[in-house]
Amino acid sequence: MRFSFWSQLLKLGIACLVSTTLCFPVFATEKLIVYVTPGLDLPFWRTLGHGVQASATANGYQYEVFDSKNSDANQMAHVKAAIAKGAAGIVISPTDSKSAFEILAVASQAKVPVVIADIGTNGGEFVSYVKSDNYKGAYGVGVALAAAMKERGWTNEQFAMCTISLARKNGQDRTNGFRDAMKEAGLTNMVAIKQMQTYTIEETYGFVTELLATYPKLRGLFIEVDKPTLGALNALKDKRKSMDILVGSFDGIPEFVDFLKGGSLVAVGMQQPYLIGSKAADALFEAIKGQTPPKQIVVPILIATNKNINELLPTANKTVFGLEMK
Repeated sequence: MRFSFWSQLLKLGIACLVSTTLCFPVFATEKLIVYVTPGLDLPFWRTLGHGVQASATANGYQYEVFDSKNSDANQMAHVKAAIAKGAAGIVISPTDSKSAFEILAVASQAKVPVVIADIGTNGGEFVSYVKSDNYKGAYGVGVALAAAMKERGWTNEQFAMCTISLARKNGQDRTNGFRDAMKEAGLTNMVAIKQMQTYTIEETYGFVTELLATYPKLRGLFIEVDKPTLGALNALKDKRKSMDILVGSFDGIPEFVDFLKGGSLVAVGMQQPYLIGSKAADALFEAIKGQTPPKQIVVPILIATNKNINELLPTANKTVFGLEMK
């Protein structure tokens, strides 16, 4: 009987090793940090991911990135997959602030720590929120654009905005910051807001083409994200309006350097996504080690113009464009 008992126990142990799902929860044995991003098509999110990866590597962790493609459903699936993999923690840039609440509830139930990077949330439990001062950055772009318009004698001309999703807290902050700066400068003639959905060059090209047809006296544009700004500039060029309309932008890609120097862009509020990503992961590791990082961490925004871009470029190459970090 004793031999039979131990034989059965040995067989059970072997079965557990072959199929752990029958005996124990499935958890990854390696140390893993996951970054869930809205869309890797935008340079900003790729650079932010490089920052997360650098911190993960420095701390001896593996790294994976999941692209939600701006889909709430994809985002939820990715977070559940990260939990199933046994991730030690998650850095997430939510598709919007509303969907973030549901994501945080799932992660909290699984006791997986989460740091929010950039977009923000309407509520829920999280370790830290790492953000740029989007209001202040957009306000700085508005100040520069208003000054440039006044230099041309445009006292209260029409201007329009192509915004990121206004369901995102950072979208609300950018919109309000720019609008407040223009208002304080006496420029109150805002004629339209176009809200992005796909965040593509083609989408913003269509927005600006439509704006030019509807408002032929348009004098100013604010585009709230980097790559779609190229669509706006292409539309102005194709319609031969590049000299008639001043453009401000947000975020930063290497192409913007020449656009600033050449005058196609008046000002750009350059977030530092590499720093956002690395600081988000650093906060996550503090939590994993049982420490308490700050609930909110603010990363400065660089207000780049043709007057200071050469001075800012060494910093921008590292923390904005991520050119020296790949």
